[in-house]
Amino acid sequence: MSDWYGDESGPMVRLYALTRGRARPSAEFLDIIALVSARTRPEHDLTLSPEQAVILQLCQAHTLSVAEIAARANLPLNVTRVLLADLLNGGHVEVTRPAPAATGPTDRILREVLNGLRAL
Repeated sequence: MSDWYGDESGPMVRLYALTRGRARPSAEFLDIIALVSARTRPEHDLTLSPEQAVILQLCQAHTLSVAEIAARANLPLNVTRVLLADLLNGGHVEVTRPAPAATGPTDRILREVLNGLRAL
């Protein structure tokens, strides 16, 4: 997997070839902190690309974030997202999405903070 990019010549395999021409995942957008764990082994599906097989192997032993998978697989983040979306659609991985952030402070609280700061 380390040969996808040449030091001087640039990518040896164009990124759009790894994602079959897609720039965005076909499914829901995966946050970089979403956690991914493998549900199957790469040898159980011979239709997987080599990059998808590497991703599955990485997620066998440990649950990893999308950002960690991209770094360990030596793939750009958006390529990793597209490949993970395909793996998710195929039932090969399980994704735990981060909890949505709580609602922000109300206008009243922000005004009180602003008034407190002005009083200083």
